[in-house]
Amino acid sequence: MSGEPRSLPYLRDLVGFDTTSRNPNRPLIEYISDYLKRFGVEPELIWNEEGTKANLWATIGPADRPGIILSGHTDVVPVDGQDWSSDPFSLRQADGQLYGRGTADMKGFVAAVLAMVPEMLRQPLTRPFHLAFSYDEEIGCTGVVSLIERIRSRSVRPQICLVGEPTEMRPVVGHKGGRAYKVTVTGKEAHSSLAPHAVNAIEYAAELIAFLTGIAKDMADRGPHDDAYDVVHGTLQTGLIHGGTAINVVPRECEFAFEFRHLAETDPDGIIAKVNDFVENQLEPRMRAIHPDVGVAFEPIYSYPALATPRDAAAVQFVKTLVNRNDDGKVAFGTEGGLFSGIGIPTVVCGPGSIVQAHKPDEYIAVEQLRLCETFLERLIDTAR
Repeated sequence: MSGEPRSLPYLRDLVGFDTTSRNPNRPLIEYISDYLKRFGVEPELIWNEEGTKANLWATIGPADRPGIILSGHTDVVPVDGQDWSSDPFSLRQADGQLYGRGTADMKGFVAAVLAMVPEMLRQPLTRPFHLAFSYDEEIGCTGVVSLIERIRSRSVRPQICLVGEPTEMRPVVGHKGGRAYKVTVTGKEAHSSLAPHAVNAIEYAAELIAFLTGIAKDMADRGPHDDAYDVVHGTLQTGLIHGGTAINVVPRECEFAFEFRHLAETDPDGIIAKVNDFVENQLEPRMRAIHPDVGVAFEPIYSYPALATPRDAAAVQFVKTLVNRNDDGKVAFGTEGGLFSGIGIPTVVCGPGSIVQAHKPDEYIAVEQLRLCETFLERLIDTAR
């Protein structure tokens, strides 16, 4: 296969927008919106409260029939502290690879979809394509929630959702769910010489962290287990901690954050219930026996469900036919797929590029991967005629 992929100019434009999750995605969304409007496609934009970020939903084809969602997120992870060989927000091509932040995760897929819009419009489609581009996926799949609710309220439910995360065009049927929490332990400060009369927030936080570590060990030892994953069990870890003011002051406050990733068979509410039981019946009574105005507070950071599409589902077999592969798999990273599946839409993750290249300095996608994705989309369009 020769020549440059049709999606290359769109990928160049998309990479040029710094859509790190802390930034607005509005300029990129307006770029896509203007592009679609040039073809007579009127997108629906679902804005956040500040009007700085939006999900985009656009339908091509008969809207009164079940269709195909092509789902991708528009945000990327930061480049802070990374040693790049070139400007991460300017696409660089070398040796069959395209370098830039988001090329693999996942602006390559979005670019391929945009490149196929004219082809979608040329065909007499009997079922529609729905373009679903979201924000804030990289900080816990939080932005897409408002789009999911909009889809849920529609009278015609889409037939299938394809999430174009980088899988090297291998159909993926499962990934773990994830939750994260910020925990604030409030104690009672005092001079360190009076430590028995104070409530040491760091020490009680350490007890809670040790309890969480025990849950992680239980996940590893008792399961459930799924051999389709590289790490066959759920995981839990504490990733951030801060507390104290001076070595000779019993600390009043300690904050830490933990996250866990669970298999579809695991009840995440059950894990949190176990943590709350430990806090309410063991930690806080001992803390409040010393002083009443102390305690532990939890603040959710993000939550997204696991994806578990049956391997024998019609949607999986359909995607396998289009990519000309018999294999499928499960991946360690999370996606928005579980949210689409959660409202009854059969969902498969399949997209160009490798997750191994994502989030790194000099992130890249192979040109050949873009070509494979374009071929996949061409075949998909043919099935919708």
